Amino acid sequence: MMVSIAIAGCARDTKPDETQTSVLETLPFVYKMTVQQGNILTEEMVDALELGMTKRQVNFVLGTPPLVSFFHANRWDYTYTIKRGHQPMEQRNLTLYFEDDQLVRIEGDLQPNPTRAAARTPEQILIEVPDYESREGVVRRSLRGLGLDPKD
Repeated sequence: MMVSIAIAGCARDTKPDETQTSVLETLPFVYKMTVQQGNILTEEMVDALELGMTKRQVNFVLGTPPLVSFFHANRWDYTYTIKRGHQPMEQRNLTLYFEDDQLVRIEGDLQPNPTRAAARTPEQILIEVPDYESREGVVRRSLRGLGLDPKD
């Protein structure tokens, strides 16, 4: 009798979630930090891609590809994942194909859109820098207070 109760208590008809380490993780007030992996892929970055670009130009726009196959040197794979707290993980994939150091094909979740790029207005950033004010340090003020101004 005891053996059958022990076996029945250990039996499960569903497999537990391997990534969940505690029952407390599912509670909404438990903080889960945002985790990003890979190169960030935005619409602006992908819209800057054009067929015919060199590998160096693509590297400047998107950054160094995290996945470059030794056997497929003319294929660059960009994968970006982000997991925000309790929300499901988002994933973006982009695969670029090159021939003779020129971009010839783009595949993935994001595609370049010239109309979207043209509709985007360039942002101007205006930074105001205050005029320079010379401030004396403690030593210089002390020397001047003693009548020993180093500028003399």
